[in-house]
Amino acid sequence: MKLLLVEDDRELRMTLREALAVEGYEVLAAASLADAMAQLAHAGHLDAVLLDLGLPDGDGEELLQALRRERATPLIVISARHVEGQKIRLLDAGADDYLVAH
Repeated sequence: MKLLLVEDDRELRMTLREALAVEGYEVLAAASLADAMAQLAHAGHLDAVLLDLGLPDGDGEELLQALRRERATPLIVISARHVEGQKIRLLDAGADDYLVAH
């Protein structure tokens, strides 16, 4: 399976990337909204996107909206944000799941 991991925290991004690779996933990684958009444009088929919301150049919600305009790729939000209304809004916007990381 080929995944796009969008996470601005370098340490967390590397840890998640390595853990997923050990499990056999091919992991593309992006540290910013712009990088993620570029990867989406050139990645071809993706089996899933793992998305952090807090990115240095924008909000991950922008990526969710862009992805949903073009693809039905499963998308899981991974965020420290735990506001119930935001979770509901993102799920209604097309996120397949929302995991709260502490």
